[in-house]
Amino acid sequence: MKIAIYGQSSDKVSEKIFSEILNIANDRNIFLIIEKKYNSIISKNHQHNHQLFANHYDLDNSIDLMITIGGDGTLLRSITYVRDLGIPIIGINSGRLGFLATLNQEMLNSELDIILNGGYEIRERTLLEVSFEKKSKLSDFNYALNEVSVGRENTTSMIEIKTTLDGEYLNTYWADGLIISTPTGSTGYSLSCGGPIMTPSSQTFSITPIAPHNLNARPLIISDETNIELSVKGREESHLLSLDSRIISLTNDTKIKIKKANYKIKLASFSNNSFYKTLRNKLLWGEDKRNI
Repeated sequence: MKIAIYGQSSDKVSEKIFSEILNIANDRNIFLIIEKKYNSIISKNHQHNHQLFANHYDLDNSIDLMITIGGDGTLLRSITYVRDLGIPIIGINSGRLGFLATLNQEMLNSELDIILNGGYEIRERTLLEVSFEKKSKLSDFNYALNEVSVGRENTTSMIEIKTTLDGEYLNTYWADGLIISTPTGSTGYSLSCGGPIMTPSSQTFSITPIAPHNLNARPLIISDETNIELSVKGREESHLLSLDSRIISLTNDTKIKIKKANYKIKLASFSNNSFYKTLRNKLLWGEDKRNI
């Protein structure tokens, strides 16, 4: 079995998790390929002879699985390496809430044992693809698993976000920003801004304004076959565009085109780890005393 390892921090919890993975890999003769930057910060106390990777081109579809060590942000960042290779990703949650990073660090050995025996399911998740007129630092990978958002830059003033769907004008939002979310991202930034929760199989996107000036500007659910176009105006000459956690500055009036990507990301999880169970546990829906 060939497993890629990716992480971003070297805190005590991550160090422990990495050490356990190395021990299991050595015991089972599992081939590991570890992200180069992560290896430089995590391997000071863990010597090994495993291979390293630095970018997307160092990986191929011979890799059976990618394991991320961290929170949801780490898993989101890992898709920039996996891209369209079809490598399943599973996250070990060393952080806090964690809707995507689902492996329990307290049960790591038993859960990894199940994974290494192939005891997991693959669930596909839709990506957003972004294109715009001018080249940018994101032009190498203009995809997002959670959401695409536009927001203010260097100002406290609201911005105007002209929005069209399949060529038809929808609205100009006067707001701090606008979030276009996938079902995967509906439990993230969009949810914190009052957006709807969407099940992963719903084949929808949501449009959620951030602190809209017009209180009648409500979140909207649309088909994931919809082509979306955004154009921003404001007092400053530029605004921010965010794809998950990757942010760039764009000049105002740049036409931002957003659509469903032509491939999906594969997330690995246990069969008993359903979306509804995750909602109950993470959002504490079962904590209502009337349910006891």
